[in-house]
Amino acid sequence: MALFSRKPAGPFIKSTAIQMHWDTEDPFLFASHHEDDYPEGNRQQAPPLNQIAGRNLGRDYETRFGFRMYNGKVVPGFPMHAHWGYETVTLPQTGYIDHFDTLGNQGRFGFGDVQWVYASGRYGHNEMYPLADQEGRNPNDITQIFLNMPLEEKNKGSAVATVWKEDAAVVESDGVSVRVICGSYGGASARSPSPYSWSHDPAHAVRVLRVEMEPGAEFVLDPTVPGANRNLYYVSGKEAEFCGTPVRSCWRLKMDPETEVPVRNGEEASVVWVLEGVPIGQRMSSFGPIFLGSDKEVREALNEVRRKEFEEWPWDLIDKTQPLGTSRFIRYSDGSEVRPPE
Repeated sequence: MALFSRKPAGPFIKSTAIQMHWDTEDPFLFASHHEDDYPEGNRQQAPPLNQIAGRNLGRDYETRFGFRMYNGKVVPGFPMHAHWGYETVTLPQTGYIDHFDTLGNQGRFGFGDVQWVYASGRYGHNEMYPLADQEGRNPNDITQIFLNMPLEEKNKGSAVATVWKEDAAVVESDGVSVRVICGSYGGASARSPSPYSWSHDPAHAVRVLRVEMEPGAEFVLDPTVPGANRNLYYVSGKEAEFCGTPVRSCWRLKMDPETEVPVRNGEEASVVWVLEGVPIGQRMSSFGPIFLGSDKEVREALNEVRRKEFEEWPWDLIDKTQPLGTSRFIRYSDGSEVRPPE
């Protein structure tokens, strides 16, 4: 028996079903989880024409042949678009993402790498999902999370960094692997590369964890600070017990932050995400990709994006991808380049 959208007893505060987009709470703004089974790629690292014919290209969110094109018209993904007023944390657990931005940075990351984008001010980039395998299928599993920032930290510039899978903070026990993307767990810790992030103050207790569990495995989430918002997202699997209560997959569970949360997995391997942190607690306005202090600021920002986004885009295409055969790297505007350790 699963929980429903009401306030259960005990450590459960609220529960709701999740799909591609997840409900989040302050200090998080948004989260999405993309899973697509793309076919083999052609020379453009794109799907065969006969599998994208008839789609609403540019806004294709309906699964056909096992995948969606999203806003891409040739290669799946998200061509040039703006971010303003928040951080993004992007983990392609499976598959690649090609990245170009208005700062002049570019790269390819994937298969367990994490990209952090600190976009306190106006920033533009693209995120394309190249079908890099020309002989086999190109499945992907991509999660992106928006982490808000206080008003006093907005409009202070932007930065991009990649945390390679090889450098990840991971805690492993019997049948459980916890990827610490932000915060601390089990003696491992990680933080946003930006020193201005809300996550840098330990008092804010920001934590982002991805938990993989084998059948029958047990994971225990330790209590966090009073007043934090704590949400667990049971993304995949069949059924698990949270604090002794059976829950089926594709549910979000808002939990008491001061309570220990034991999770016992069921008969299938599963994935649980943890997003928690002390709320920023400031009133803000938003529209689309912009999160600022007032409606007036948001309107002005939208007008600025419309005026400048194309003239400031330094690349020849708004859906640009890396060449066929490219491996993982990030190259900054000054020409310096970083690749994962061998």
